[in-house]
Formats: sequence, structure tokens, C-alpha cells
Amino acid sequence: MPEAYERYLVPVFFSPFAADLAARAAALRPRAVLELAAGTGALTSELLAGAPDASVVATDLNEAMVECGSARQPRARWRQADAQELPFADGAFDLVVCQFGVMFFPDRPGAYGEVRRVLAPQGRFLFSSWGPLASHGFGAAFQAALEAAVPDGAPTFLPDVPHGYSDPDVVAADLAAAGLLLDSAEVVTLDGVAESAASVATGFLTGTPVSAAVAARGDAEAVRAAVTREMTDRLGAGPVTASMSATVYTARHDV
Repeated sequence: MPEAYERYLVPVFFSPFAADLAARAAALRPRAVLELAAGTGALTSELLAGAPDASVVATDLNEAMVECGSARQPRARWRQADAQELPFADGAFDLVVCQFGVMFFPDRPGAYGEVRRVLAPQGRFLFSSWGPLASHGFGAAFQAALEAAVPDGAPTFLPDVPHGYSDPDVVAADLAAAGLLLDSAEVVTLDGVAESAASVATGFLTGTPVSAAVAARGDAEAVRAAVTREMTDRLGAGPVTASMSATVYTARHDV
């Protein structure tokens, strides 16, 4: 999964937003940065380029992602870590960042409480979450294609998880429960460019948990082929571009 994620999804979905988030991080002039849910290092690379004097610790719950990310960006210090039980001292970082990871935390207030603990008193928590599925051109096309191919119960991973945490009021309440104050919530809309609709379909079908749900079916190959055809019909042949929206949040200690 990390290899497919890196090959098909990172350049299209994550790299454009990583550049934006890293620029915001660099403007805060951090000295010690902790990245949560770093994946294969899309944001990590941008952080090191934008804030070359800062030390960067990149973490992910998935050991395979950590191995892939550490090979891709060895200048950061990589650790396998659970965001809900961070293995770092109180106040160790003046900036905690997370790109498209908070949606996966089972206990978000608990994870935010850990962020608050490791964050220095004047530090900042900078993170992003995808908008509703309808605001992501590639994701919406994929889910529609998947539902057409699996009318008896298509996997709902995309709307439920990556795109299921898009209400700023809910995010603010979760932060407040952990003793963090939401300073800002800004919607950012960028274009993703893919080599083809088929490559995006491959990324979703092999680089996300949807892969396991489809693989468990007796008609898995037929489903994959149908999804790829439908996405191509929806987005067009050859290189494709789609709009994607996310919200970038900034929070701090509520004192």
C-alpha cells in the first residue's frame, strides 16, 4: 500500500497541499517541528526545504509508511508513533503539523490532548482536513464509479473517513475539549493533475483501505475494470485535472 500511495496518490493529491502547508509553517519560524501522520513524507520534504534551520521529527502509526518515508527523506528524524500516545517530552516542540491525518485518529480529542502536551506554551498546531467529498473532483468521481460498479454495497471509506471530518465547528469543539483554541480555519482549493483517470483509479484501488474491501469480493477484477472505465468516462482520457478543497486549521494553547 505505501508504494501505491506514493506512486499514484501523493503527486496528485498531497504534494500541492504540502507546498501550501509548509509555506504556512515556515512563516511561523519554528525551531522544533513534530509531524504527525507523515505518511511517505510529502509534507516532510517541503518542511525541510521551507524551514531548513528547524529540526523535524516525522511520525506515523504505520511502520511501512515510516520505512518508506525515511528512505525518501532521511534528513528528518523518523519514528513510528501513535498520535494518541506520543513518545515525546512535554513542551518539546514549538510547531506540530499534520497533513490529512487527523481524520484517521480514533479519539481526536485524545490525540489533540497529546498535541497540547508536547507543544510549547507559545507554539502552534497547524493541520489540514479534506472538505466534503463533493469538493474533491477525483474522489467524487471515484466514489460514483465504485457505487456504479458495486450497487449492492460499495465501500464507504472515502465519504466516511478522509472526507468525514469537514465541519469546522466539530473540529473546534474537539480542539476545545483538549484545551486547544482554534485560531483560524481557511478553505484552500487547489488543482490536482494526474497522468490519467486510470492512474487515479489504481491509486484508490491499491493505495487505500478500499483495496482490501474490493479484493475480498469474488468479482474483484471486474469491479476494478469497471471503476477504471467509469472514471475515464467521467474525467476524460489522457492527463486529467480536478479541483480539490481542504480546510487548513491553526490552533494554540487555550490559556
